[in-house]
Amino acid sequence: MSRPGTIGAQPGLEREYLTADLPGARQRALAELMAGNRRFVTDTLRHPNQNASHRAAVATEQHPFAVIVGCSDSRLAAEIIFDRGLGDLFVVRTAGHTIGPEVLGSVEYAVSVLRTPLVVVLGHDSCGAVQAARAAAATGTAPTGHLRAVVDAVVPSLRRAQQAGVDDLDAIVDIHIAQTVEAMLESSEALAAEVAAGGCAVVGMSYRLAAGEVRIVAAEPTEMAGVVAAAA
Repeated sequence: MSRPGTIGAQPGLEREYLTADLPGARQRALAELMAGNRRFVTDTLRHPNQNASHRAAVATEQHPFAVIVGCSDSRLAAEIIFDRGLGDLFVVRTAGHTIGPEVLGSVEYAVSVLRTPLVVVLGHDSCGAVQAARAAAATGTAPTGHLRAVVDAVVPSLRRAQQAGVDDLDAIVDIHIAQTVEAMLESSEALAAEVAAGGCAVVGMSYRLAAGEVRIVAAEPTEMAGVVAAAA
């Protein structure tokens, strides 16, 4: 990880998010992601910040405008589905977007040190981690090795879905995304403090593998869910 640079020292889109208008920075960051996803869906990609000059510009410092805590699924590459480039996104990926100390530490670094105004929990339909957890619960047999940690991390979401009478896989995925948002805020005092102070927002998104679209399923603060993408 590179050290954060002086605000205004780096050219490029991400600089405009590092302003004193912190609530506005959160909204602009989310709007930028949603606009990029719309370009991806409509095949009007711009491929921003992917050239040699920008590579040189971000070689010594970084100012990402969003943190993506996403599932490791090979079809869920954040820079592609949001049409972004080098230095734009701080990406952390685990199976089923499960969180632990290393994930939370990475998020806290981005939010507290790099001053990134938006954290996104990115899940997707037909999630294999959720399916594995459902199978383990149904058969009463836990997977072996470290895979068990992934399954165990999804279990609270399964219980929450069961209490709500939800059995559809993709509806459970949405619950799991919202559960991850809540768990991050409960587990990280630093992240919760940034959100409470207005310096950061946490948004849960679900991605449709076939259509390529993302939709917001959870947000803190809640008004972030109403942010409409800026014109691409």
